[in-house]
Amino acid sequence: MVEAAGCPGRKLACETWGDPNGYPVFLLHGTPGSRLGPRPLPAFLHRLGIHLIAYDRPGYGDSGRFPGRVVKDVVDDVEAIATALGIEGRYSVVGRSGGGPHALACAALNPDRVASAACLVSLAPPDAEGLDWYAGMAESNVLAYTRARLAITKDPKGLKELTDSLARSADAVKQEPGSLLSNLDPELPAADREVVEDAGMRGLLLDNYLQGVGESSEGWLDDVLALCHPWGFDPVTIKDVPVLLWHGEHDTFCPVGHFRWLADRIPSAIPVLQPSAAHFAALSALPEILAWVRDRGHGRH
Repeated sequence: MVEAAGCPGRKLACETWGDPNGYPVFLLHGTPGSRLGPRPLPAFLHRLGIHLIAYDRPGYGDSGRFPGRVVKDVVDDVEAIATALGIEGRYSVVGRSGGGPHALACAALNPDRVASAACLVSLAPPDAEGLDWYAGMAESNVLAYTRARLAITKDPKGLKELTDSLARSADAVKQEPGSLLSNLDPELPAADREVVEDAGMRGLLLDNYLQGVGESSEGWLDDVLALCHPWGFDPVTIKDVPVLLWHGEHDTFCPVGHFRWLADRIPSAIPVLQPSAAHFAALSALPEILAWVRDRGHGRH
């Protein structure tokens, strides 16, 4: 456990794998998620020479809640963990899905420490000019984000509906960890269904969800609200940190229009669009992406 910067008493639960003397990479989990999210095996991380670090974002799992947090607040939490682990040089960040905007925040706001970043299957900012934000999005996400936007405008109905729906989903995960994937199944493209039906990957996802929301839906709620609130930085300012943008063309949870919007606006972006992939395929791409941030980061370490 690490104490969050500027918040005495608020703890962040983190875990590390791989080579403790290797190149440090932060893996920022999705929404919902936890530090136990899918990741390569420790032996593979050793071969890559990577020290992989993950933590529960505030309100998830064993990390203390930070009510009202916004995306940019991740920068202080990641830096607090890096300091606690004795990381003196630069490091890289990789964020998937709901972790994607948080990885971009680290690249934008802490370029002196972040050497490279990867942003996988990410949403664009809620105020993305010229983007039809909901186009191609799964109905469950449309409903959650619509409620979040209402809640942000101080609509009590929107906040109650969002809070209650996520609490019900979290309770269901506690009773049956597979319930979240079962509920998503009708919305999954074939490419996603193939990934989550793999026994090993499914086991990692279920551990991830149970750790993240098995005891509380607070982190999930705060994440959804943060993603729909102004992020606190403009992606166009990311110029000095190389950013790999990875996306599946058939993604229905973070539609491809969001990827294209980010790719058009981040000056240092290296966009990779996989034509046969969807949202969960990013999990299978993770080993290659970790090698990419390591290689780009080593030159600036």
